Amino acid sequence: MPLPIPLHCPRCGAAAEDFSGCAACREEGIGANPVPPLADLSGLSLETYPGGPWGWPSALSAPVAAPVTLGEGGTPVVPLPEDGPDGLWVKYEGANPTGSHKDRAMAVGVAAALAAGADTVAAASSGNAGAAVAAYAARAGLRCVVFTTGEVPGPLRAQIDALGAVRVVRDDTAARNAAMREAVERFGWYPLTSYATPAPGGNAYANEGYKSVAYELARDVPGFRTGAGAVVVPTCRADLLSGIARGFRELRAAGLVTGTPRLVAAEPAGAAPYSAALALAGRAEQERVSVDPAPSPAFSLGESRPVWQGLDALWGADGAALAVPTEEFMAEHRALAARGLFLEPSSAVGVAAARGWVREHAGAGPVVVIGTATGLKDTASVAGPAVAEERVPELAKLTR
Repeated sequence: MPLPIPLHCPRCGAAAEDFSGCAACREEGIGANPVPPLADLSGLSLETYPGGPWGWPSALSAPVAAPVTLGEGGTPVVPLPEDGPDGLWVKYEGANPTGSHKDRAMAVGVAAALAAGADTVAAASSGNAGAAVAAYAARAGLRCVVFTTGEVPGPLRAQIDALGAVRVVRDDTAARNAAMREAVERFGWYPLTSYATPAPGGNAYANEGYKSVAYELARDVPGFRTGAGAVVVPTCRADLLSGIARGFRELRAAGLVTGTPRLVAAEPAGAAPYSAALALAGRAEQERVSVDPAPSPAFSLGESRPVWQGLDALWGADGAALAVPTEEFMAEHRALAARGLFLEPSSAVGVAAARGWVREHAGAGPVVVIGTATGLKDTASVAGPAVAEERVPELAKLTR
């Protein structure tokens, strides 16, 4: 598959021929994702940046002829005022058109597929990416095939189906990825997510859309332009984490910020390869860590190995990784909903980790956690019984 903007592996420097990750690093058992060159943001201004992946079209190192958009990006930063002297905030990506941060990437990825002349886009997904690909493919008039498993929650299955994608179900993640790889190689479908083993990360052109999160944070959060504070990111294959890191690197290179906040990967304790990696001293050891992931309510998180660009993002931003027990992040999930912020459990992993970070780093600057998706993606853990009509008078006697 021709690559109109060259991609190179940030780990070994090898050129890429397709979107399956770096072949040389794969031979070493390491998943590394080739990337395009960083963009030059010289002459741009954060004060006039309108937000979203299309706010600065010249910042996208992706071969797009015209935007494919549903109004993604520009998501709100919601304060949680009860924590810390500098503030804890949630950047609520559930406000995107399909309800997750994946819209930023898939808007750009589908536009790149369209420019490449593709007629079919493909994604291997636990849910959010599949819904986003389906929506933007429908917007662009492309066919969409989503490879998934039977574990995907009902609301996400319904969203993917309603948006017109063809949903191909396999027994597990390995079989799902293998089916997508076969389809890409056999039929030439345009891949928008990771499908190789070990996982290298998603389509590098699509991932350019995640840089806009960094631009918006630098514009909106006091302190981030000078390097104070931290951004906490729920992390699996690190496409979002590494995209945010690339965005801040571009901002700093252009002189639009003088420093960058620290980056923190948040993981469920039962599947925490970044936490396991950073507990080791040497980078060669960190690259090769493997864990046995356990099932979790945070179903969109949980790799067995750290993806290299995630480690690189943490290494370059004085970063850290925090593993959160299930009971802790599910309690956070319920508590946030009781305060009006209904996030998916994977996002609650980030908020729980961020609260711990604030306690340990009080006074170090604002902390923003990326709320990756709305809680409407999976409602099984929170649905409860309705109150019978005859009990309504009793409610008038209750006080909050």
